Amino acid sequence: MENRIKLGVSACLLGENVRYDGGHELDRSIRDTLGGYVNFIPVCPEVECGMPVPREAIQLERDPESPRLVAIRSRKDMTKQMLDWAATRVRELESEGLCGYIFKSRSPSCGMKGVKVHNEKGIPVKKGVGLFAHAFIKRFPLLPTEDEDRLHDPIVREHFIESIFAIKRGDHV
Repeated sequence: MENRIKLGVSACLLGENVRYDGGHELDRSIRDTLGGYVNFIPVCPEVECGMPVPREAIQLERDPESPRLVAIRSRKDMTKQMLDWAATRVRELESEGLCGYIFKSRSPSCGMKGVKVHNEKGIPVKKGVGLFAHAFIKRFPLLPTEDEDRLHDPIVREHFIESIFAIKRGDHV
C-alpha cells in the first residue's frame, strides 16, 4: 500500500461532514474510481484552520486578485486565519509526496477558478480563486490539480489521471 499514489483532496468530496451546514459533497466517482488506485490525503481548510461545524457561511469579497474571506452574517474577516493556516499546511503537505490534488469547485477556500468574489456593492463576479487553492498552487505549480466539477468530463479526467501517474513514475508532465 505504501507504493500507492498520494492524492490530496477536499475532505467534503470524500463524504466527510465538514461543510458549513454540517453536510458533505461526496463525489462517488472520485472516491470509488480513484480510491482503488490512490491513498487520499483529505484536507478541509475551514475546519483545519479552526472554524466549527456547522458554521456561518463565508465568501470572498473585494478585489478578486487579493480577496478577503468574510463571514456573511457577522462580517468577521477570516482572511488572516485562513492564510496563516494555509502557509503552514502547504509546507506540511510537501512531506506527503503528493502526486496531485482535487479541489472542491467554487469554494471560497478550495475553488481553483471562477469563485464568486463580491464587490463593495455585494455583486459577485466569478473571477476568484479560493485562498487555500491559491496557496497550494503557488507552492506546487507543477503538480496536477483539478476541481471536481471538471473531472466529470472524461477527457479532463483521463488527462488528470495520466498526469498523476506520470508524477508518480517521475516523468515530466
